Amino acid sequence: MPTFPRRSALLGLTTMVTMGGASMALAAAPTERRLVVVILRGAMDGLSVVVPHGDPDLMTLRPGLVPQAMGQPNGMLDLGGGFALHPALTGCHAMFQAHELALVHAVAGNYRVRSHFEAQDFLESGADHRLTSGWLNRVAGVLPTAPPGRPMVQTPSPKGVPGQTIVQVSAPGPHGDDGLSHAIAIGNTVPLLLRGPVPVANWAPHGGGEPSPDLFRTILALNQKDTLMGPAITAGLRDRGFGDEATRGGPKDGSRFGFPGLARAAGEMLKMPGGPRLAAFELGGWDTHTAQMGRLNGPLKDLDAGLLALKTEMGDSWRQTAVLVMTEFGRTARMNGTNGTDHGTATVAFVAGGAVAGGRVVTTWPGLKPAQLFENRDLAPTTDLRAVAKGILAGHFGLNPAALARVFPGGDTLQPVSGLIRAG
Repeated sequence: MPTFPRRSALLGLTTMVTMGGASMALAAAPTERRLVVVILRGAMDGLSVVVPHGDPDLMTLRPGLVPQAMGQPNGMLDLGGGFALHPALTGCHAMFQAHELALVHAVAGNYRVRSHFEAQDFLESGADHRLTSGWLNRVAGVLPTAPPGRPMVQTPSPKGVPGQTIVQVSAPGPHGDDGLSHAIAIGNTVPLLLRGPVPVANWAPHGGGEPSPDLFRTILALNQKDTLMGPAITAGLRDRGFGDEATRGGPKDGSRFGFPGLARAAGEMLKMPGGPRLAAFELGGWDTHTAQMGRLNGPLKDLDAGLLALKTEMGDSWRQTAVLVMTEFGRTARMNGTNGTDHGTATVAFVAGGAVAGGRVVTTWPGLKPAQLFENRDLAPTTDLRAVAKGILAGHFGLNPAALARVFPGGDTLQPVSGLIRAG
């Protein structure tokens, strides 16, 4: 029987960042305004997050998915106008009360597909057809260029957190001779949203790319009966602190690199003079086909904690920041037979930040009667998500119609949602 080192049993099961302590180099942006986009992958159920409890048909469609009806200790968090926030979003509710959060309901992209992959491509490209570039990359392309000769800023990893920065350079960029942009993706990959001709950097903490315990449990289950691989993988998992989680199914505690940790790191970089001014996150865990009531709590608490961490870390720079939280589509208005929901259409978008004119739910409410549902199954869309993004870009960066048309090709006639950004 050949020997099989237990630590090497996980080699090839995960790709880890091995360069610690690297610094990040980005060109200075000629603006002090920041924009952060958070993509919630898996399709967030807007009807459970911003609950239209004033609609009399809600309880008929989903009696087991309304937080207050399920005996939540704090009930729902009132937003006024017949809407309430999920009880896991206490920090977001405080932002709403401070007029730093607006919630746009019954919103959807310009597509009507229910495939995650197709919808995410449309969501990130910002067009009515598939593109190989994302709309946030095009925003970087239409912002004013950096003044000639402005020095490049060397930004260290936040608060000594070991990390790496990879600069994606496809061609000399319009932001100075250094070929670097003022955009950064937080994580191990650059989402389509930020890909394109304008060079972009991405930063990830050392160890931040570790797969979830669910993946390790699956690998262990597939190899448990193998007399060579089974014991080696089990021992390797124990050495890495995953032994109990892999065998019992519990989560790994103490991770610094969930959304709150990455948000703190991003906040420190975004507030630095000459640092990045555009950032993108990706958060998974929103595909709630089964047991939705319990499964939503974790992702929502993580989102809430991350947005609060970003605000806290940015300090005074928060006043010049706008955050757009979006997802590829919503979920069915009716709950299914496994106490979950399936792929739908309209959902809710968050617009947060110190630059935001918040404290309100922005919607043309379509209603939840069967005849009012889209295809008799989904919340009907009444606002185009591109119009929300256009409203942020016009109010926050002052982009004119010609620039917005370059950012969202095919959406020339789509009017921006007005009033999302504070005047002045």
